[in-house]
Amino acid sequence: MVILPSSYIGSPRHIHEYTQDAMTYVRKYGRPDLFLTFTCNSSWPEIKEQLKYGQTSMDRHDIIARVFRQKQIRFIKVITKYHIFGTVRCWMYTIEWQKRGLPHSHNLIWLHDKIYPTDIDKIIQAEFPNPQNDPELYNIVVKNMIHGPCGPLNLNAPCMSDGKCTKKYPKPYLNDTKTEDDGYPKYRRRSPKNGGFTAKIRLQGRDELEIDNQWVLPYNPLLSKMFQAHINVEYCN
Repeated sequence: MVILPSSYIGSPRHIHEYTQDAMTYVRKYGRPDLFLTFTCNSSWPEIKEQLKYGQTSMDRHDIIARVFRQKQIRFIKVITKYHIFGTVRCWMYTIEWQKRGLPHSHNLIWLHDKIYPTDIDKIIQAEFPNPQNDPELYNIVVKNMIHGPCGPLNLNAPCMSDGKCTKKYPKPYLNDTKTEDDGYPKYRRRSPKNGGFTAKIRLQGRDELEIDNQWVLPYNPLLSKMFQAHINVEYCN
């Protein structure tokens, strides 16, 4: 019989140790303040410039893993050392691999100063930015921060179950961010009639579609521009 130590990543002892750490954080510091999902972008220049002729990123999982590891370290450093959300009390993350071969990390952040509902819009946005004022961020959001589309627009989307989206998209229009009784907010999503912006996307094998803020995933503008990837930011207090 071989007993793998906790230093062996993925072993039962390693996972059990991580679970104990997570429960200790929650017991001492309460609920985390932010939940961030950071997904590898296979179009990063650090990955593309290492590919040989005729290769795609899916052919080189070793490059993907190493580049994402470096990005994840930088990602945590930006949050914990540069305090873009405020002083961090503690943090933890776990890395998973998606079925299509791209790694992503789930990150929990505990802050010294809690985020008040009036501050949510300063850190998290769920709308298209003004394409005239910030075209770079607009293109990043259109490319990386769109859910689906699903529902009547795409009944074969992976999020669909019994004819409904399991992620509850499209989201309703709101002129102001509102907090619910369970602590999870409904982010501001203005309609095109009330100053919201739209974007045109193309699904595989279909004509071009025009979508609005109902399909935008919550994101932080600074992190999105820094890492140019899918970074979903959720307020979870």
